[in-house]
Amino acid sequence: MLSRKKNVVLLFSIAVILTSSSCYYDKSDLLYQSNIDCSSIDSKFSTVISPLMQSKCSYSGCHDAATGAGNAVLETYAQISAKAAKIKQQCVTARTMPIGTPLSVSEVASIKCWVEAGAPNN
Repeated sequence: MLSRKKNVVLLFSIAVILTSSSCYYDKSDLLYQSNIDCSSIDSKFSTVISPLMQSKCSYSGCHDAATGAGNAVLETYAQISAKAAKIKQQCVTARTMPIGTPLSVSEVASIKCWVEAGAPNN
């Protein structure tokens, strides 16, 4: 009887290990953003970054002037560029923002390239 319980526990443990290891999300362009060639990425503030911030970040209840979640309002160039490093950390590195609506690979690349270019007002 004891041997049978050990076998059941062993089989269950193996199943858990196999199941959890198979769920690993190995998308290299998301894990290692260093391979992004910024010369081919559109990261212009006026046409890419600002619209992205407006649609995914600075809406009511999040980073708009009325709410200012996390003490961050992301509506103007001055506000967004002042938080550029934090935006990169949250959106590119940690991938914790925006909440509920993940950024696409191209959006992540655009933010990364814009910040690494010095967050220009272009």
